[in-house]
Amino acid sequence: MGMEANTAAGLSYVLGWLTGLIFFLMEKQNRFVRFHAMQSLIWFGFLTVLSLVLGVLEMVPLIGLFAFCLLGLLLLVGFVSWVFLLITAFQGKYLKLPVIGDYAERYATTPPAGMGL
Repeated sequence: MGMEANTAAGLSYVLGWLTGLIFFLMEKQNRFVRFHAMQSLIWFGFLTVLSLVLGVLEMVPLIGLFAFCLLGLLLLVGFVSWVFLLITAFQGKYLKLPVIGDYAERYATTPPAGMGL
């Protein structure tokens, strides 16, 4: 890609799932970058979908307050994980999140479609 692997891996977290998708599609060779890009895509994609669901549930009587509290907690977890993943990737560390990391690892090692591998 023309940049250091740890830089590309760190940048894949900068805008959450969006930069994860961009770096995953752009990087065809480097497993480290592909892993972090896919982990960003899965984790922040999951957080985005969950926050949208909780946002809708906030409008439902009786469970709205509970959904509001969960959304606040989710935003805190999302921010802390974003900072932590960003820093560790820029440091060149291979940090695998539970469950999600296994999927990211699997997709990072799968050759891209059309590569003939």
